Parts: sequence; C-alpha cells; structure tokens
Amino acid sequence: MAVVVMFLWNAILPDLTGWAQLTFWKALGLLVLSRILFGGFGRGRWGRNGGPKGSQGPPWRERWKSMTDEERQTMKARWRERCGPC
Repeated sequence: MAVVVMFLWNAILPDLTGWAQLTFWKALGLLVLSRILFGGFGRGRWGRNGGPKGSQGPPWRERWKSMTDEERQTMKARWRERCGPC
C-alpha cells in the first residue's frame, strides 16, 4: 500500500505543487498517519453498523422495533426533556 501512495504522490504532486518526491518510508509514514487521523484501521470486533460483527444493527434498534407506538412516544418525550428539540 505504501508503494501505491509513493507512486501516486510522486506522479502527481511534485509537478503540480513543486513539493519533493516521497521515499518508501515517508510514504509509509504518511499512510500510517492518515489512517490514525481518519480512522482507517478498522473497528476491532465492532462492525460498521454500530454493533458487534454479524449483528443487524445497533443494540437499540431491536428494542425500538419491539416497542409499541405508546412506548415510542414516551421515549421520544423523555429524549426531548433531556436533549431539547431537534
């Protein structure tokens, strides 16, 4: 992956901006830094949907689906009391 970053950087940016070309190690460092800053290392045991891998969504979603309309209205009213209007 660092080779791809190095190739793309060296093919585009020096001509456009006059910045220096990257070595492999600098490209690897840039890649690691960008993954730290922008969260590209994955989410561990948690999936993209907010719940454990293999789940159908965040844990509250199933609870919300199983509530009656009356329970949902009560929950929305409590939420408004705590957080104010949307």
